[in-house]
Amino acid sequence: MEFFTLLVSGLLGLVTPVGLVVDRTAENAIRSQLAQVEQLQVRVDNAPTHQLLQGKVERVRVAGRSLQLKWQEVRIAALELETDVIELEPRSLEKKRPKFKRPLQAGVRLVLTQQDINKLIQSPQFMARLQKLKMNTGNSSKTEYNSVYTFVNPNVKFLANNRFSFQVELQEKGLKKPLLIRVESGLSIVGGRNIQLVNPIVAANGQEVPPQLVNAVVNNFNKRLDLGNLEGDGLQVRILKLNMRPEELEIAAFLRAEPSSRFLETPSL
Repeated sequence: MEFFTLLVSGLLGLVTPVGLVVDRTAENAIRSQLAQVEQLQVRVDNAPTHQLLQGKVERVRVAGRSLQLKWQEVRIAALELETDVIELEPRSLEKKRPKFKRPLQAGVRLVLTQQDINKLIQSPQFMARLQKLKMNTGNSSKTEYNSVYTFVNPNVKFLANNRFSFQVELQEKGLKKPLLIRVESGLSIVGGRNIQLVNPIVAANGQEVPPQLVNAVVNNFNKRLDLGNLEGDGLQVRILKLNMRPEELEIAAFLRAEPSSRFLETPSL
């Protein structure tokens, strides 16, 4: 959602009613928040000038390649984004956090590479989150891994037919030899919002993990990967396409953010 809020911030930079290049203003707002960018194009289809000054834009289209946000490790290999009408409350236009008059809707297509995903999951920020992971293994208690294990050298590999493999070393406190965990699984989308692991195979130091334990862990992950969990924060996501192939992952989705959603909090530039 950062790209939406950056676009809004760019549009709010307009100070005169005629003759300004709106596309360039929005593009510069995005570029200012990127550490690296290979290519970026922004097209703003604006309503008559008086409506633009009242906070209304008919449509925004963004296309970019090799986009790296300043405050996140993930790099986006390719981005295509197209919004519906954007409309802000006129009285909020002079504020740092303008209010939306209607839900913000957009279609988005993302391409992520295997190399960039591995860079993300090996970053200090992601590893810190991984250490705090709690997993329900089917009994009444939850195992808190950061009190027992240290995760080392996570790595993912994209396979054909929407399958992937993942491996990580678990270093148990007090033991010298790490436990090597390997997972291979497919991915499917149920109802456009629930990402599910399909036919997973898990092995520890080359020994296959019993299906009963695997199923308990997979059920927990599938619940975590339900995008319906975001709706409580005013964000609706529907995945229209998920295509995993060697070295590359392509996702197409529809997004709808309610005016009250925390995802529409506009950062100051």
